[in-house]
Amino acid sequence: MPERLTWKEIQEKYPDQWVGLIEVKYKPDNDATIESAVVKYVDKSKDELTLMQIQTNGEILGRYTTPDNVFQLGVVRYFG
Repeated sequence: MPERLTWKEIQEKYPDQWVGLIEVKYKPDNDATIESAVVKYVDKSKDELTLMQIQTNGEILGRYTTPDNVFQLGVVRYFG
């Protein structure tokens, strides 16, 4: 069973790479800062994670782990 890690632990364990996260728990003060998550993918590119995020309705969250920079994948969804 995959383990839940804090964002800091994820950054330390998987430095400078894209990770696909599931079961994301955000800090109580906002819905953008990750408190903890389960790492599901570490071998995917940004493009692959973006596509997975779209296909799973946001179940997979792609993030880059560089501590000084936060890159979040954005998804635009059309309801028409």
